Amino acid sequence: MNDFLTSMLSLLVVATLVALIAHRLKLPYTVGLVLAGIALAVSPFQAGLTLTQSIIYEIILPPLLFEAAINIQWKDLRQDALPILTLALPGTLISAAFVTAALHFGLGWPLPPALMFGVLIAATDPVAVIAMFKDNGVRGRLRLLVESESLLNDGVAAVLFALALVWVQAAGQAHVGVGQIGGLLLVTVGGGILAGALCAGVAILLVRGTEDHLVESTVTAVLAYSAFLLAEHFHGSGVLATVTAGLLLGNLGLAETKTRFTGMVSVKGKEFALEMWDFVAFIANSMVFLLIGITVAGIPFHRLGMWALVFIILAVLAGRALTVYPLCALFAGSRWRIEPPCQHVLWWGGLRGALGLALALSLPLDMPMHDEVLVATFGVVVVSVVGQGLTMPWLLRHFKIGGVRE
Repeated sequence: MNDFLTSMLSLLVVATLVALIAHRLKLPYTVGLVLAGIALAVSPFQAGLTLTQSIIYEIILPPLLFEAAINIQWKDLRQDALPILTLALPGTLISAAFVTAALHFGLGWPLPPALMFGVLIAATDPVAVIAMFKDNGVRGRLRLLVESESLLNDGVAAVLFALALVWVQAAGQAHVGVGQIGGLLLVTVGGGILAGALCAGVAILLVRGTEDHLVESTVTAVLAYSAFLLAEHFHGSGVLATVTAGLLLGNLGLAETKTRFTGMVSVKGKEFALEMWDFVAFIANSMVFLLIGITVAGIPFHRLGMWALVFIILAVLAGRALTVYPLCALFAGSRWRIEPPCQHVLWWGGLRGALGLALALSLPLDMPMHDEVLVATFGVVVVSVVGQGLTMPWLLRHFKIGGVRE
């Protein structure tokens, strides 16, 4: 326990120094964290921690998803619900299918590992995207589109991953029935949403009679983790549960005016809770990106080979392009039109991060090409966070995007 606390404290000190240096050098904070993590891994200093599926799922992911969800307002979400759902639902399927086909036919991967990788890498990670947008002061409709899509397609990817894993564990047999798939969808999707809604409802009822901002904020912290853990315990989607709980709390519990069903917290409680979650998100972000850097330094990339890794990275970028440009074209003549510069940001800003790594780390060890899938995932995530993260400020400046509603 003491070793764990010492390691966490050391990483927080490093994260603080990186934040100060990144601000002075005007570098994306997340990029600085990954690079600092790599430097720590090859230095004599040993952090004593590496990235695991448990750390991501049980410590890092719930607060990051929750913090993002409580800041999304329904009135804004309703205005762009159609393009957001289009990008998150069919978009995730298109990206997963393209990457799967590219690896299967282009690199000769067997279909099961190609499918698992295509599904887990399809989600654009809200952890990385939101951190990048905060660094660059992006607000308004573009930020809403990217963040909302990222939150929703995380849930879609998690569901697809569960379905694909059932098929792979059945040795790719075609007799996996419609009833089995339907039942899994019901439990994963319905169970996740129900768990999030139940936990949010209990939280709202629990503190309606208090004006103590410390109690109110403590309940929001319990809500973020309890929704995730409850859903996972009953084999539902913890991602969907946490997003559901965050959306309900942000729009009902933290509503501007109190009614019979809304306005869970006092004005002071709302301000305190939002500031607290901003701080928690900073800590969680710092941990995940530092640990990505520390862990990636020990990944045996030679198992894939340089050209195979380059091919995979290009395939992931091409899959994202096939998601963004054709689907955005559907709205060209409507009120949901997305301007070309924003489409470019949607494409290049589709970073991969914590969720993809958590899914890859949860793969069964006896799955064919397990290590290759893990290496490919780390490779894509690092290139995504560092490469796309470093170039995103230039792209935003080039298209004069940032700090204004598009």
